[in-house]
Amino acid sequence: MKKYLNELRLCIIRMYLKMRFHGKIDLGTNFRVRKRFCCLIRNGKVTIGDNVSFNNNCSVTALNSVKIGNDTIFGEGVKIYDHNHSFHKDAGLIRTQPIKMGSVTVGNNCWIGSNVVLLKGTEIGDGCVIGAGCVISGKIPINTLVRCNQSLTYEEIK
Repeated sequence: MKKYLNELRLCIIRMYLKMRFHGKIDLGTNFRVRKRFCCLIRNGKVTIGDNVSFNNNCSVTALNSVKIGNDTIFGEGVKIYDHNHSFHKDAGLIRTQPIKMGSVTVGNNCWIGSNVVLLKGTEIGDGCVIGAGCVISGKIPINTLVRCNQSLTYEEIK
């Protein structure tokens, strides 16, 4: 009975996402999410491949483009953003400054660990593992393991 109820829950989530973001989201077969999955799509497009699984508390925010390949799994608390705020100290309030849009692409057969943040401009190749807590922006070659070194750096905002 529990398995049946979970499959029904997943079916309702898939239907809800397709209805809410009609034409802006493509979901592959066996798309799975656990609790508290959040998706926001403005003028963008989200494409999710087959056998993709999101753990608890994950979110995808797309103003432009997010693409996720087949057989990729996401740990708890993963956040995906295809945009960020511009900021310059002489341009006034940060919240009123423009947003820069890009894209996020995650390849096939990847494991994105817990509390990873994927920022605009991220391109993760097939077969990659991104360790827990990493913040990724840029290109990660195929079959690469990425880990945080836990060192913080500071610089003055210009």
